[in-house]
Amino acid sequence: MASFADLQEARAFFSGDRYAMDTGATLEELYDGGAVCTLELTEHHRNAEGGVMGGVIFTLMDFTFATASSNMHRPTVAQQVSVNYLSAPKGGRLTARAACRKDGRTSCVYQVNVEDDQGRDVAQAVFTGFKL
Repeated sequence: MASFADLQEARAFFSGDRYAMDTGATLEELYDGGAVCTLELTEHHRNAEGGVMGGVIFTLMDFTFATASSNMHRPTVAQQVSVNYLSAPKGGRLTARAACRKDGRTSCVYQVNVEDDQGRDVAQAVFTGFKL
């Protein structure tokens, strides 16, 4: 059972997530067991070498987990996260997709994959969430 009536209600709720909003994360899709979020890359997201900061990619993954898991059970918080950075983004936009792998009584597990707009796999993460 979804926590949000629709995408607009979820967007309004997550507008209070100031860090993700200021980073540029956008909730694009929300459905039972998953979510899709995007982020347009700017110079603000670059490190001294010109690459995208790992923290930017993680923020997008964390936001995508938060939207998906909160739609299943609110509130849910990340308890443990394992991240693999696969390759540097080459495009100008990142897309993260979260999928619920387990929805238990007190915990949940989500897989979050990130790719750039050129179809390049950028990162993958497994989030273990704790339902408060």
